[in-house]
Amino acid sequence: MNPYLVFSDEVQAARAEGKPLVALESTIIAHGFPYPENLEMALAVEETVRQAGAVPATIAILDGRIRVGLTRPELERVARSRDLPKASIRDLPVLCGLGRSAATTVASTAQVAVWAGIDVFVTGGIGGVHRGWGETLDISADLPALARLSLAVVCAGAKTVLDLPATLEYLETHGVTVLGYGTDTFPGFYIRSTGLPVDARVETPEEAAAVLRARRALGMPGAVLVASPIPPEDALDPATLDGWLQQAMAEMAAAGVRGKAVTPYLLARLHSLSQGATVRANKALVLHNARVGAAIAQALRAAG
Repeated sequence: MNPYLVFSDEVQAARAEGKPLVALESTIIAHGFPYPENLEMALAVEETVRQAGAVPATIAILDGRIRVGLTRPELERVARSRDLPKASIRDLPVLCGLGRSAATTVASTAQVAVWAGIDVFVTGGIGGVHRGWGETLDISADLPALARLSLAVVCAGAKTVLDLPATLEYLETHGVTVLGYGTDTFPGFYIRSTGLPVDARVETPEEAAAVLRARRALGMPGAVLVASPIPPEDALDPATLDGWLQQAMAEMAAAGVRGKAVTPYLLARLHSLSQGATVRANKALVLHNARVGAAIAQALRAAG
């Protein structure tokens, strides 16, 4: 057993009883919303997983220990910490070795989930290939993690501020199976469809679980990415979103924003231009993904 892993009582009991578990990241808590909105969101996502029949395991690194499942005081600590950094996979040895704390990204949460024996991880959207990657080589660590870690990752696609065709090309090249959950096209986080095709469509949690089981039985490394569109009533209008995005990109170019500052800048401008509509959509899609992920975790557990 990994000596740095610490399981909460709830997660430890679920492991002992063979209950389905769902991993959740903590970057969305530390960096996604202001306090106390972020704490309310974290609690709502965890309760959604429980109501759907699984046990939530929110992951964070606290004082050099990888916490798998957070207590209410630990959730409060993450939510209130204004300077808690984001930790990708490369940061884990530093944090554990030096006793530091951080919120986990998609990549590091997926890594910890595999260490902890958790088969399903729910997030809002994955990182991807950034716009202008030909100059910056800025490709999210989420993508190579998905290429080598065996689990199901439920998301609403990737944010439209990324280079989505290049992101899907990377996943294809590295053998990641991309499933559309009730859709033939890859969702674009705030919007239900980007028009880009997925590898296959599934309609039920059982079908998604069967694909992950088959991938493992074939001896294939890497994840099954379950792309679940935002519910229709919560989705943004694609043309309106594109208008905001074009304005934000023009402002970004005028301001000389480049490199790793591009995505945070664009997301902040979209929040402002949409008068908070992007944040409301973000909350809705995460809650929806939590229900889907819990159902897939149950299906995997039922199949043994």
